[in-house]
Amino acid sequence: MEVIYIPQLLKAPDRTEEITLDEPIAGLNTLTPVKGAIVITHGGTYLEVSAKAETIITVVCDRCLANYNHRLSVDTSEIIWLEDNADETAKFVEREIPLEDLSEKLSPWGYFEPESWLYEQLSLAMPMRQLCGEECPGAADLRTENTDPLVDSRWASLAALKEKFSG
Repeated sequence: MEVIYIPQLLKAPDRTEEITLDEPIAGLNTLTPVKGAIVITHGGTYLEVSAKAETIITVVCDRCLANYNHRLSVDTSEIIWLEDNADETAKFVEREIPLEDLSEKLSPWGYFEPESWLYEQLSLAMPMRQLCGEECPGAADLRTENTDPLVDSRWASLAALKEKFSG
């Protein structure tokens, strides 16, 4: 997927570019290519980016550790502000950001990377709790047949005292 030079969007019909997806995304392990579409519209001082895409990934169940396939889909949109000094602020490694500035910003003379943006959206859509199904058996029972609790010999005196008072 090619990067988009942001000023070039101003020359596109309706200042919009649509990218049809049917390819894998770098860094994202999927069983099928990502299919769908991304629409990027230049709004003068912002880019409006929306995507509808889906793929299938293999994940590991948190309970039983079995692999299973999960359909991953996104239907999302985002406003990315265009600011002249957006590249300069990215150079700082650590700085305090006011709450109202928590938004994506790009230079109006820079590039937009649709593949990176889509990777981020798909990563955010991955399930936090990965369970293979309602009937998941869970972890194997590791208890032994012997039901006698193991007692640390250092606690033997306390166990004897407890037995004296309870009996």
